[in-house]
Amino acid sequence: MKLHELTPPRGAKKRRKRVGRGPGSGHGKTATKGHKGLLARSGGGKRPGFEGGQMPLVRRLPKYGFTNPFRQEYAIVNLKALAGLGAVDPITPEVLTDAGLIKRKHLPVKILGLGDVGRPMVVRAHKFSKSAEAKIQAAGGRAEVIRGV
Repeated sequence: MKLHELTPPRGAKKRRKRVGRGPGSGHGKTATKGHKGLLARSGGGKRPGFEGGQMPLVRRLPKYGFTNPFRQEYAIVNLKALAGLGAVDPITPEVLTDAGLIKRKHLPVKILGLGDVGRPMVVRAHKFSKSAEAKIQAAGGRAEVIRGV
């Protein structure tokens, strides 16, 4: 058997129904569309998403997400970034700003626990993750929370 000898099995290929080609075909005149109505018209048919006049799903769902007006954003700094500061003590938001670790200066600072602390250090920030606080204390340092955000 060769590629040019391949053919589909008998009955697999059906002839196309040619509608609207005269009364002898059995599908002339209305071309199987029936009499009048939306589906008989050219371009007739329901649009995508039409639900029979019921309020469609896309119009029933809210279009905008909820924004919490009381959300508090933080400028985040990981512990691995503090390791590159050198022997600065204590580490405060002003020190982090001067080092270029905080871009948005008006936000309160939160310290996250990614990375390791190599030496004891005093870190002052507005908030700490539990892992960051544990790592700072394990290295012999202190995590001091600044009040009044």
